[in-house]
Amino acid sequence: MLKSKSILVTGGAGFLGSHLCSRLLADGHQVLSLDNYYTGQHKNIAKLLSNPNFKSVNHDISEPFFEKVDEIYNLACPASPVHYQKDRIQTMKTSVIGAMNLLNLARKHNCRIFQASTSEIYGDPEQHPQQEKYWGNVNPIGPRACYDEGKRCAETLFFDYQRQFDLEIKVARIFNTYGPNMHPDDGRVVSNFIVQALKGEPITIYGDGTQTRSFCYVDDLVEGFIRLMNSAKDITGPINLGNPAEFTVRDLATKVIEMTGSKSKIIYLDLPTDDPTRRRPDISRAKAELGWQPVVPLEMGLQMTIDYFEKELSVAAKAVMSKPHQADITPVITVHN
Repeated sequence: MLKSKSILVTGGAGFLGSHLCSRLLADGHQVLSLDNYYTGQHKNIAKLLSNPNFKSVNHDISEPFFEKVDEIYNLACPASPVHYQKDRIQTMKTSVIGAMNLLNLARKHNCRIFQASTSEIYGDPEQHPQQEKYWGNVNPIGPRACYDEGKRCAETLFFDYQRQFDLEIKVARIFNTYGPNMHPDDGRVVSNFIVQALKGEPITIYGDGTQTRSFCYVDDLVEGFIRLMNSAKDITGPINLGNPAEFTVRDLATKVIEMTGSKSKIIYLDLPTDDPTRRRPDISRAKAELGWQPVVPLEMGLQMTIDYFEKELSVAAKAVMSKPHQADITPVITVHN
């Protein structure tokens, strides 16, 4: 049994954060979730609120936070282009100023801190598969740069704090992840395709569909987080965490249509600027240093994700049906003396 710790998870009501909070509670820790609910959802942590070891605070990490904790997982930042491009400056502030605030908190309390970085560090890579020593091919002034460069700068800060203050850091570069608790309007391919298929809407592929991604189920990723955080001090990362099985976007769309029994047709739209054409992690370091590799096959993970979205869409439809029509509402007139 690991010693029980007080652990801060920023972005705790988000897709990844909520799964991490659940896992840490199951492991016997006290968990403090910070989220400003820009993309996080209250329902993701609703079942955790009755746990006496769980606490949720509405807070934006671009503002300082002072509560004492034993460990910090920094997962706070919108991660899909649809969300992080809505307010690009705030995205940069979250990545950079937020990282500095949390690094200062970790330094003050002398605790380990974990940074959820991203495969977007590599941009549209010229190396395939991507190794951690590859410096990437990122457009620093493009529409995606607020996220890509924000995360790159955060990594720089983490390693400078480690060099300057001997802070214990852990940096993971996350590749495409999917599973329950994804936002239905997330904007990434797995959630997009599943929701469109379940609704019978056209499946939208950007580009010709030959671009590739590697999809990791969320439980596998969280296991990687835990192993990296609990690894020896000299294992700082960055370490790629993702599934090296590579699929074309078109293959994914076809599989989702097949698994949902949908009548949806595939339509093709223009590829967004700087969208990467190939993405696959080299996880040799994760295997060697953490003893980690994903174990959930794509079809199994997709089925669990489809089941989740079917339930969510059903709940949403019932909520709409239960609302009274405007014509059925009797106006209430209040008379003030």
